[in-house]
Amino acid sequence: MPKVAVMMIHGIGDQTEDYVQESTARLVESVKQRCGDGVVFANAYWADVLSNEQKEMQKRLKAGGIMHYNALRAFLIDFVGDALAYQPTPHNRTVYDKIHVIIANTMQHLAQHAGENAPLVVIGHSLGTIIASNYIYDLQIHPQRQIIPAHVEQKIGQTPLERAETLVSFYSLGCPLPLWSLRFDDFGTPIQVPSPNLQQHYPNITGEWVNFYDQDDILAYPLRTLNEQYQVVVKQDRQVNVGRFYESWNPLSHMGYWKDHDVIQPITDALYQLCSRLGL
Repeated sequence: MPKVAVMMIHGIGDQTEDYVQESTARLVESVKQRCGDGVVFANAYWADVLSNEQKEMQKRLKAGGIMHYNALRAFLIDFVGDALAYQPTPHNRTVYDKIHVIIANTMQHLAQHAGENAPLVVIGHSLGTIIASNYIYDLQIHPQRQIIPAHVEQKIGQTPLERAETLVSFYSLGCPLPLWSLRFDDFGTPIQVPSPNLQQHYPNITGEWVNFYDQDDILAYPLRTLNEQYQVVVKQDRQVNVGRFYESWNPLSHMGYWKDHDVIQPITDALYQLCSRLGL
């Protein structure tokens, strides 16, 4: 009997692998208390792809002269810098592909430890929601358009989980997706959640896309009103108040989602219900 596979994708910030594990630990513990061993978690840690370049750039910029608002500048480099570097262009998709290979490796790990056709739940934060959306979108349209380059395609396994055929639910935390949607007519096409192939594997399971956003988080937005397609696919834009007392009322709330009860509890409840339906 396969277990439930949960992939977590971190967002911006000067992230170390240990820090990412620590940030998601409260959610993992909450789910394990309710679901026991029925859920397998894996963090898709991608920060190393850009961290060295960011540090070198900041070093060179500081050598150029005095600058004010350095903390804000560092935040902008973390978000805008990562976002621009990740965005593929017709002539350069190196960072995009490197990060997607990391996602593929994480999916392979989940397939090995949860089961090749395990139900897949994705939780993304900040830029991690964009990475999750792009990766799944590429998989969903690849059979028709062949857009995944060969060197990335060979890293993606052929199991139902690794092809995202068993995608059940997507939880987006502090999602800046509307900023990316400006590039497309009528603000683009969302990924399909649950996967259109899910019923072939689990005909009695339904999924959801729930988008959590804090009204004080300037990088997080509701999604359902972008267009009619998002209205259908996104089940709920859930407004939450996240972060510690000095963060919850300002843009620093962007870093508070992983540890907040108002996010952890509904995701835990949803995973418990999914495990119950599977008899885990």
